[in-house]
Formats: sequence, C-alpha cells, structure tokens
Amino acid sequence: MTIDQAVERVQFAYPQIYFACHTRHARTRSTAHQLSHRDATILVHLDRRTPVRLTRLAAHLGLAASTLSEAVAHLAALGYVQKTTDARDRRVTLLALTARGAVAVRASSVLEAPRLAVVLRRMTTADRARAIAGLQAIAEACRRRR
Repeated sequence: MTIDQAVERVQFAYPQIYFACHTRHARTRSTAHQLSHRDATILVHLDRRTPVRLTRLAAHLGLAASTLSEAVAHLAALGYVQKTTDARDRRVTLLALTARGAVAVRASSVLEAPRLAVVLRRMTTADRARAIAGLQAIAEACRRRR
C-alpha cells in the first residue's frame, strides 16, 4: 500500500469514527467544495463500489429519510453522489460515492493529508497496514446497527 492509499483510507475511516464519538456541532457550506459538516458526514459513509440504501444511511446518521434525501439531491447535483434504484425493488434508493465525491472528501477531511502522510511514513509498512485495518474495523463497527 502506498502512502497516498494509506492517507486516503485513514481520511475515510477516521471521520466515521469521529462522527460516532465527537460532540455534535454545525458549520456552514463555506468550503471550496460546498460541503457542510452534515454533507461531509454523508459522503464519508458512502463507498464507490458498494451502494448503500438511503433509508439505512438515514437511520445510521439519525436523520429522517426526507432530510437525507434533500441533502443527497444537493450532493448529486454537485456530482459527489450517484443515486440509483435497486433492480429487485424499484422503491429502494441506493447511494454511491463518485470519484468527484472522493476528491471532495479528501479535500475537506478533518485530517490534513500532508501531516497525516508524515505520521504514516514514521511507521513500518506492516504497522501502517495494521493501523489502517484497525481504524477501518472500528469504522465498520460504528456503521453497524445496534
């Protein structure tokens, strides 16, 4: 795994942990990528390969489906989220992160990439891989239903 890949994995995993454990606060859509705190939180919970049901994500984030749907419409208009319909059940909306969305997540991460890269370079390749696997495991546990 390269340093850039390691940085990206940590930038996606850590905000999920942060969301689950931090004191809630609000910020405006003042970033260059036009992301509010809630928008950024939504994006880090999406994957480019495996779509998630809108209703499941809404429940996980503690949002009404209508509130999430409104936010997703904004994110889709920016090209950050792809909305599709489940082939087996046309009533189900699926959400996936786009490549442009991944760029926005990295650019607006609560972790600065250059500083994170410095820290990750201090670790052996094996330690870095274990640390990232551990963070991703914690993030997965945060996403699981109670």
